[in-house]
Amino acid sequence: MTVIVHLRVPADAFELGRILRRAGDAAVALETMVPLGELAVPFFWVDDGGSAPFEAAVARHGTVSSVRRVGSREGRTLYELAWDSGADRLFAAVREVEATVLNAGATAATWEFELRFPSHDALGRFRTRCQEAGIPLDVGRVYNPAKLDGSAWYGLTEAQRRTLSAAVREGYYAIPRRISTRELGEEFGVSDQAVTERLRRAIVSLTEHTVLTVTTDGPPDDGVGHDPEPGTGPGSGAAP
Repeated sequence: MTVIVHLRVPADAFELGRILRRAGDAAVALETMVPLGELAVPFFWVDDGGSAPFEAAVARHGTVSSVRRVGSREGRTLYELAWDSGADRLFAAVREVEATVLNAGATAATWEFELRFPSHDALGRFRTRCQEAGIPLDVGRVYNPAKLDGSAWYGLTEAQRRTLSAAVREGYYAIPRRISTRELGEEFGVSDQAVTERLRRAIVSLTEHTVLTVTTDGPPDDGVGHDPEPGTGPGSGAAP
């Protein structure tokens, strides 16, 4: 039976973590991990101020074949990394037990993973392989998604749920704003860019699991009158 696990791994305990630690003071936020055959190709953001030295340092790493700029946005550059994952015993263990990387986020010192295992036995074998490789795991939440109410978190990972909850509770979306992404990042031990990406993904997931599931174009036919949105009623001059 499928098991989903949230865990933390020190960045210096596995190859990809050591590669991205070459960023030095540059802030790095993992965007996604794309499976390509036997490989998991990471895409990640780097602050433009530190991207040039970061690019040069990563390209010199022995297991990296290329690091390619994909795009840029709001003072950050998106990279694609091609590397020899065969030297990475953490990802070797992931492949061996046929686990799937659902989500991953990195700070300078720690990586957070959300992994899906085909069974509890596979999770046990994964932990054994990591122990044999000297890779310490800080295992957090372990759950069977089939036993959860499908609407419980509306597709959010635990990290996204906690970050979004804190942002709303502490006034990130208030006017005027009462807390910044940098301050939220300090609470969770991650960069402000990582907080921004978590919030973005959380909002996308909430929208996909709520708003985009509505199949009608108008308000619900519940027998109750609904006022038009401001600026959209008759005589407002708004475009139809």
